[in-house]
Amino acid sequence: MADQTQTLGTHRRWVPAWHFFAVPILLINVFVAAVNFVRDPRVINGWAVLVAIALFLGIFLSRSMPLRAQDRIIRLEERGRLERVLPADLRGRIGDLTADQLIGLRFAPDDEVPELARRALGGELKTRVDIKRAIRNWRPDHMRV
Repeated sequence: MADQTQTLGTHRRWVPAWHFFAVPILLINVFVAAVNFVRDPRVINGWAVLVAIALFLGIFLSRSMPLRAQDRIIRLEERGRLERVLPADLRGRIGDLTADQLIGLRFAPDDEVPELARRALGGELKTRVDIKRAIRNWRPDHMRV
């Protein structure tokens, strides 16, 4: 990567071959198969629609399953980090943070985590986006799936 600066606005990972080629082609394929079936409602064309949908779903799931596994790992890592950086009064409440909040906290540097966790536990920062917006000094994560 030439520029390793990461912010709220740039932290999403875009994979051009996936986002701008594979997904559009797979969606167009479903549409084309459906149009063919409407124009010529034979079993083989209906089967082509089902295969196109299955292909799209299979490829989509092959991307979403690793993201779910990544989120599980992030939750585990963040719980360990919170044990280390939170003050004693907040450590016992780590389990009260939602998965979404833990995932948002991963971008916060250690010195900002106690304040952000306190605000999340207090109900002020409910989602990962709320937490990400509240981070002053972004901690980049370049190892995302």
